[in-house]
Amino acid sequence: MKKWAVWMLLAVPFAAQARLDLTTLDKNMAGPRSKVLVLGTMHLNSMPAGFNPAVLDRVLDRLAAYQPDIITIEALPGEECDLAARQPAKYGADYCPPTDTAAIAEMNRMFKTWPSQPSPDQRRHLAAVMLAANEPASAYVQWLQLPEAERKTGDGLTPALIDKLKEISVRNNEDYQIAARLAARLGLQRVHPVDNHTGDNISLPDEKAFGKSIEAAWASDRAALNQREKQEAVLRQSTDYLPLYRYLNEPESLRIYAEANIVPALRAKSAEGYPQIWVAGWEVRNLRMVANIRETFREKPGARVLSIVGLSHKPWFDSLLGQMQGVDMVDAAAILK
Repeated sequence: MKKWAVWMLLAVPFAAQARLDLTTLDKNMAGPRSKVLVLGTMHLNSMPAGFNPAVLDRVLDRLAAYQPDIITIEALPGEECDLAARQPAKYGADYCPPTDTAAIAEMNRMFKTWPSQPSPDQRRHLAAVMLAANEPASAYVQWLQLPEAERKTGDGLTPALIDKLKEISVRNNEDYQIAARLAARLGLQRVHPVDNHTGDNISLPDEKAFGKSIEAAWASDRAALNQREKQEAVLRQSTDYLPLYRYLNEPESLRIYAEANIVPALRAKSAEGYPQIWVAGWEVRNLRMVANIRETFREKPGARVLSIVGLSHKPWFDSLLGQMQGVDMVDAAAILK
């Protein structure tokens, strides 16, 4: 009896740690399931000035065939910019470009009564409102759906705002060259910014030492990543980026990026714990971004969602979104094949 009692006592901690598998709670759910595709991308602002967006055409073709009705991007929402502006002591004075809170409210109001066939003057006005609300990618979606003859001043669009939209059209940025172009092609009215930096807005006495500590940790174990990046550089020379995006979204690529980001940082020795602090901030950022994505289809069961995000985020997005109830993850490699 005594031996049996001892074994029972030893087993209690292990039993207490057993976790409920939450991913099975939706197996008998009623209604349609949502589908989420996460596209890992390089940041196109790293491309040279002569970059031709036409290299993305076949990538856009594959994504269009998936037929998303919601597209999210790695950009800060106007609401977060407003929050930061009201807390300058915490977030600094340059957290976001100026954001008009009245424009955010006006944009939301307009969407409540937005017609299925908006007129050019309605599109021009919404584009102007979106620019004021710090939603430039969505403003560009409206601009792209205007006939050429209607891309003119009026309804709130000033010459300066039109110049901004024209500048956006040639900017190397996946928010515009992939997400906005795709949204306009599919007849969507906007894209959804879901980035978040409130969780990795870390306040430290020596930020330079913090940065150097992280960089040193990453530099200590880059062999696999360096090899991967060499092949990426070769694929970037092509006039068709579909093979590049297939390569970026392969499971092996995702594994290498995830490990290169986290493993050296967790193993690095630091009296201040700087690399481990960075990892914690990275996790909070991804959690809040995924929560923002979930909010975009909270009231739309059965939605088809495309989330376009920097490649290093994709493993976290796939894992976290895959735990959501009523959500099926779509294999990016299968879509791009």
